[in-house]
Amino acid sequence: MGILRKFGATLTAAAFVGVGALSATTSAEAAPQVAASAQKSTTAPAPHGLPPKAAAAKPKATSNSKLIAKYRIDRRCITKGRVLCINKKTRKLVYMVNGKPVQVMDVRFGSSRTPTRNGVFRIYRKSKNHVSSLYHTKMPYAMFFSGGQAVHYSSDFKARGYNGASHGCANIRDKKKIAWVFSRVKVGDRVVVYSK
Repeated sequence: MGILRKFGATLTAAAFVGVGALSATTSAEAAPQVAASAQKSTTAPAPHGLPPKAAAAKPKATSNSKLIAKYRIDRRCITKGRVLCINKKTRKLVYMVNGKPVQVMDVRFGSSRTPTRNGVFRIYRKSKNHVSSLYHTKMPYAMFFSGGQAVHYSSDFKARGYNGASHGCANIRDKKKIAWVFSRVKVGDRVVVYSK
């Protein structure tokens, strides 16, 4: 009889702990949804008399402007649509969508003999597995913007870093990032290359 009581008490304790664990898990999973719905349905007055939606948008604009300042993004990149914003000074390519930075990549440029052109261009051709007809080198995820110059992944850049140079193209070090951007960029999208 004593064994049965101990067994029954153990089962009751296990059942209680199991319910507690279930409710704790359920509460933890529901917490983000509750927090999100609380943010949406807030009726508290916004600071400075702004409507709630305008007040919520203000912090995003501030963080956006900080990124724009950090990467020295040219004003020609802050526009509607998709833009490959390429800064030779910071050696960064910032993929912008509707004036907001979405992706940042390291970029390498042409040598003094074969410099990467500055200016505002448009993507006129895309080639996922391109091979240069002039230099016979692989140019994966190539997005051509000026003559034979393109933004593309470079295994040499990944291996040697800034010790090398391109023949005028904008070389990207990170293959996953350039593949992601390549899948989103369309022919006709803007490219801005500058030194600032």
